[in-house]
Amino acid sequence: MITELNHRERATLRAVAGGHAEISCSCEPDLFIDGLSCCDQSTAHRLARLGLIAPAHPGKCGDRVPALLTEAGASVLGEGLAVAA
Repeated sequence: MITELNHRERATLRAVAGGHAEISCSCEPDLFIDGLSCCDQSTAHRLARLGLIAPAHPGKCGDRVPALLTEAGASVLGEGLAVAA
């Protein structure tokens, strides 16, 4: 199934790509933009589950580490619109 990414999801991917994000190390990671908790953690969880964002390196559960755009995330962001769900 193909699902369109909404504007908030694409904006979140751009923030991660721009180096403005940290992610918590956990099974349902939280995202922080410019040091502040992301206002829509369900978006962060969805992007992580889809494999579009990931921690830059491993950490202990609860650690905050830089967030990276994965290759799949960069592809979706560059091409713009859809991701297989």
